[in-house]
Parts: sequence; structure tokens; C-alpha cells
Amino acid sequence: MQATTPVTKRVVYDDDIVRAFSLATIIWGAVGMLVGVLVAAQMSFWQANLDLSWTTFGRLRPLHTNAVIFAFVGNMMFAGVYYSTQRLLKARLASDLLSWVHFWGWQAIIVGAAITFPLGLTQSKEYAELIWPLDLLVVLVWVAFAVNFFWTLARRNERNLYVAIWFYIATVITIAVLYIVNNLQLPTSATHSYSVFTGVQDALVQWWYGHNAVAFFLTTPILGIMYYFLPKAAGRPVYSYRLSIVHFWSLIFIYIWAGPHHLLYTALPDWAQTMGMIFSIMLWAPSWGGMLNGLLTLRGAWDKLRTDPVIKFFIVAVTFYGMSTFEGPLLSIKSVSALGHYTDWIIGHVHGGALGWNGFMAFGMLYWLVPRLWGTQLKSVRLAEVHFWIATFGILLYVVAMWISGVSQGLFWRALDAEGFLKYPDFIEGLIASRFMYQMRLVGGLAFFAGTLLMVGNLWATIRSGRKTTVEIEVQGFAHDGPGFWALMRGAPVLYSLAVIVLSLVLFFSGTLGSAIAIAGFGVLVIAGALSIGMEKSRKSWHDLIEGHSLAFAVLVLVAVLVGGLVEIVPLVVAKKEVPAQVAHADSVWAAKGEYVFVQMPYSPLELEGRDIYVREGCYVCHSQMIRPFRHETLRYGEYSRATEFIYDTPFQWGSKRTGPDLHREGGKYANVWHYLHMNDPRSTSPGSNMPPYAHLKSHRVDLGATAGKMRVLRRLGVPYDDAQIAGAAATARSQGELIIADLATQGITAASDSEMVALIAYLQRLGRGPQPVAAAPAATPAVTPAIVAAREVAR
Repeated sequence: MQATTPVTKRVVYDDDIVRAFSLATIIWGAVGMLVGVLVAAQMSFWQANLDLSWTTFGRLRPLHTNAVIFAFVGNMMFAGVYYSTQRLLKARLASDLLSWVHFWGWQAIIVGAAITFPLGLTQSKEYAELIWPLDLLVVLVWVAFAVNFFWTLARRNERNLYVAIWFYIATVITIAVLYIVNNLQLPTSATHSYSVFTGVQDALVQWWYGHNAVAFFLTTPILGIMYYFLPKAAGRPVYSYRLSIVHFWSLIFIYIWAGPHHLLYTALPDWAQTMGMIFSIMLWAPSWGGMLNGLLTLRGAWDKLRTDPVIKFFIVAVTFYGMSTFEGPLLSIKSVSALGHYTDWIIGHVHGGALGWNGFMAFGMLYWLVPRLWGTQLKSVRLAEVHFWIATFGILLYVVAMWISGVSQGLFWRALDAEGFLKYPDFIEGLIASRFMYQMRLVGGLAFFAGTLLMVGNLWATIRSGRKTTVEIEVQGFAHDGPGFWALMRGAPVLYSLAVIVLSLVLFFSGTLGSAIAIAGFGVLVIAGALSIGMEKSRKSWHDLIEGHSLAFAVLVLVAVLVGGLVEIVPLVVAKKEVPAQVAHADSVWAAKGEYVFVQMPYSPLELEGRDIYVREGCYVCHSQMIRPFRHETLRYGEYSRATEFIYDTPFQWGSKRTGPDLHREGGKYANVWHYLHMNDPRSTSPGSNMPPYAHLKSHRVDLGATAGKMRVLRRLGVPYDDAQIAGAAATARSQGELIIADLATQGITAASDSEMVALIAYLQRLGRGPQPVAAAPAATPAVTPAIVAAREVAR
């Protein structure tokens, strides 16, 4: 039979969409860095909050993180993906319409975030703060992106998928899974909702998402861009194809398990914490494999490092990737996390990754890409060099300042005197000691922002000096003649991988007999694998075959990322949330053996509204609500936190940074008037505080008409509100508010019973205590332990 001659095709790449995303990257990059400078200034100078409700740190900090992650890095990612995908597949994007739906939809999401966050419309979940209508828009836009991407894969004119495409596939699939699961919620209004997960479940799902958003939005797509643009800029092939294979599959499989390391020493079950720590440490190997593959790609081209600013940016970016992926596993070790968690060390780590790794990759890609998109030369190589050195100075100063501040804070908080009591009981003393490092962070941020402005000017001048280019090529199609989907799924690597996963789970979760069986099974697998490799030397490698079958490749990626999520999350999500009958009457009671049994009871209507205000104002970005089981923490804050104390909390408010003290046992420590004065002017009660004033809460009223609707939604989520409580929500809230304003009146302060200030006070007084009075009656004295008494004396 005569072979069919491949048909020659003419392909015109769609670079208009790449230009659009590149311009958006440049614009949003400057905006994101500007907001970052403002919030950095607020940490050193509280006056920078501008005495406006919509410019406080708690509202602008999510705006900064979302602007940098989703606006700056997100647009850069889409520009790089669309540019490189077309050239690697030798095919135009499948649908111009879907490309532009993707572009304008993504910009609409960013604008929506820029409007809603300053207004206090948020879910208060890190990297997932968007309200539910915007979440729906994210899903729709991502679907448009995914359809366009996989449609283009199906129409490709290149048989095998290059390594960059592997990382793009992992990004498209995994982000969809993460975002949908973490944002399952029930709306209470057009702008408000409650997560379907509560307490410990919500914390685990959130950090399964949060950690892997970093992995699959800020790491895997950027690695794909590195694998394409770094060899292009260097004029050298990727150092090792085999190392790329190991890097990719081990990274996407291991990363998905590591989320619980954000919750070490919390109320999360210990098995989940240990699993997160183990897999985080395992990440060292694949992460550094990718870094070395990138750096060694420059073999024979290191001379370009002296003259080409693009190479400079790429090399520093890859170096920061290596540094961040060393630091992350280090921080996941329990003893190190005990020191570093809640401190500025975490802030330095995050910015080293987001600005050092992602930022420098973005700068290098733009300097390489923009001149080619507009058919010209970079306007000023010298200015790009200046940008490089200013940005490098800025990010190094920033990160080092946060390292010093973070380690100092950790040591300060845990310091005990010779008698075993707190050496530095005043939390504000530590904050004041960090002030100089905060100012250094501001200087570093200003330098980084200045470099970004230089880039904006340089690239704008470059664009004006050129004109849009159109790239057209002729290609020959290929015949899809490899093995079928099911044949690939039955391949030895798939079967061995599944066996390893099953045996690993048996080893981790079973007893002595199961562990022995698992170890024996591993031995059998090693022998079978060696024999299999020896038998298949003459055949085409399985991975070459799977690269030619995009559907099979995508399915294997999906399986790899689902395994870890299912094993970690499902056991907690399906667990029952029950209040023991003997302790169902209070948050904490003294058990017969002299130990505490901590159980959460539902919030009153006014406390519920106060909690929503706490969430709206972003208090969680500076205050934790999770006391770890360390002596220095129980001395400072009270009894350590238990999982049963959060069963009705949605969203969870454990926090990840302590610019202020932990608030989990704040209730009853201070009088109502103290909280009123502290919110009105924090420095009147806490000299040296950098907290913004919240005087606007005095004049804003709570919409008590919406409270019953919120309680109905929470009842659907398992909170035991009855019909009478829901029907009388507004009256009950006013009654409890009257008690608080009556107490304030004894101190000469007048306030409205339905003011947001009163609602927030009600919530803060509830923290760590049983249900508070909602009508005029003597308040029961909550049980206390010696540790709580000591903590209150320290606070006084």
C-alpha cells in the first residue's frame, strides 16, 4: 500500500491575543506593585491607612496579593502560554472568539476584585477572596481557556508534546479542580456567601487549595514558560530531557499532598500534619531537579549573562525558584514551623517566590517577547540593565529584612525567663522592635516598584518604535498512528505507579502486618521493574508514546493530582460534626477528671453579624485564632485550641500572620469599653500599635433584616438554629446590643444597639467563651484554668 504524503498547511499564528495579554501584564504589574508599596507603608506608618474604611490594610492586602498573583503573573502566564503553545504545536489557537472571551473575562475579574475588595466584599480565604459571582465568572473564563487550549492540542501539527506543554496541561486541569472544590459555597445575598466547609475541614480544604494554587498557578505554568523561553533566549537546548520527565511527574504528584504543612501544630489531625510535612520535604528533589535543568541549559552560553539582560532576569528567577523551593520544605519541618509560622519569615518566603521567581521570569519574558511581537529592537538595553539591578537590590533587601524580622519575632514570642514564664509578655514590644525591618521592607518595595516603572517606560517606547508583526509558517500534518488510549493506560509505568501508590497508603495507614506486606510488595516491584526495563530496551519508550497522545497524557495528570487530594480531604470532609450531649450546653465545661472539654455552640444573631464584620475588615490578615500547644502560647493567650471549638465556623479564621496577638480566647479579657476605645483609636489602649482605626464602625448600621437569611443558610450547613431563633433573630440581636450599650453608657459612651461597632464587640467577647447573655440577666462566669488566669493577668 502506498504511503500517504502529508498535506502541507499554512498556519498564521494569532499573536494579537499575546500582545493583549502582554500589555495587560505590564499595566497590572505596575498597579500591583503600587498597592504593595502602600500596604508596606501601612505596616510602618499607620497614617498610611488614610483614615478611610476602604483603604485599610485589611482590605488592601487582598487587593495587593490578587493583583500580583492573578493580574500580573496571571496575564503574563496567559501571554507566555498562548505564544509558546502555538509555536510548539505548529498550530494557530483553535478559536479566536474563545481567546478574546478569555482575555476580556479575565480583565473583568481583575476589575471586579479591584472594586469589591476595598468595599469589604470578600470570602476572607487566602488567594480565594473573590465573592461568589466573581467565582462563577472565574470558572466560566477558565473553561473558555481550557476548551481553547485542548482544542488546539487536538488540532496540532506536531506529534509529540514538548515539556512546556506538559506543565500547561497540569495547570489547566489542576486549577479547575482546586478552584471549584475550595469555592463550594451557599449564597446568602448577591455579594455574600458561606463556604460549605466549616472549621477544621474548611482549613484543610483552603490550604489544600492555597498551597496548590502556588504550585499550579505560580509554579507549573512558569516552569513551562522557563522550559520554552530560557532555551530560546540562550540559544541552547534544554539540558536533560530525562530530567524533565522526572521533574514533571514527581512534582505534580508530590505537590498536591503538601498543603497541610501550613497547619502544623494547629487543631488539624496529626496524621494530616505529618503527611503534609513528609511530602513537603520530598519536594526538595523534583524542585531542585527543575532548577538545575534550567541553569545547566546555559552550558556553553554563560557569556550571554554579561551582555543580555533577558538572561540575567531568567537566571535570577531560576535561582529564586531554587531558594524558595528549599525554604518551603525547610519551613514545613515541625520544629522550624514552630519558630517561623505566624512571623514575617513567611512573608519573606512568599515574596521571594512571587517577586523573585515569578516577577523576574515575567520581566525577562517581556523583554524578550515584546520586541518580537512588534518587530523591533528593545528601545534601551541599558535601561533594562538598570531595572535588573534595582529590582535585584529591592527584592534582596525585602526578603532579608523579613527573614531577620521573622526569626526575631519567633524568638521573642517564645522567650521564657528562668522561672518558666514569659520574658516579654507585652506583644506590642515585639512589634515595635520589628519597625525598622518594616521600613527596610518598604525601601525594598519602593526599589522594586521603581524598576517596574522603568520597564513600563522602556517597553512602551519599544512598542511605539515598532509595528505589529504577523508570523506565518508552512507545516506538514502527521498521522496519529500510535497505540490507543487503553493500551497506554495498561503500560508498565502506569501499573507500577498505581502499585506504588497503593502500597504507600497501606504502609502509612496500616499496622505492623500491613507495613510488612507493603515493604515486601515494594521489593517485588523493584525486581519486576528491573526485568521490565531489560525487556523493553529495544522498544520505543512509553513516555515517547504518551507524549503523542494528549488525551491519555491529560488523564494521567488528572489521576496524579486527584490521588493526594482524595486521600487527605475525604476522611475529614465525611467525618461527623457532633456535639457530645453531656457538654452541649456551653463552649467549655470542666470535666469530671479536671480537664477541659471544648465544644463550640452556635453564635447569637448579633455575634454572627459581628463575625461577618470581622471577616469583611480582613482582621484575619493580622490576627490568628489558633493557639498552638506550646507553653509560651498558652501563657500568653490561654488554653490551646481544639478542633471541636470550630465546628460551626465558616469561613475559618485561623490566620497565617500575627501582626497583632491571637484572639481565640479574647472574650472576657477586656471590658466592652476597652474594645470600643481600641477600635476607635488603637493607640489609646495599645501605644505603638500599627492597627488602623475603625471609627467608621460607630456610624454604620448592621442590616438585621438579613440576619435570619444567613441563619437559614447556616442551618443547611449543620448549625443547629431552630425556627424560633431564626424568626426572632433581629429582636434577639437588638436585645444583646442593648446590654452592651448599657454597659458602655456607664463609661459615658453612647452607641446604637445595631451599630457595627457593637456587633463586633459582641463577637470579640464571645471568642473562647460560652454563649453570652442576649437579655438582661446575670452573666454566668465561665470556667477558667490557671493558664487563662495567668494570661489575663499578663494582658492587664
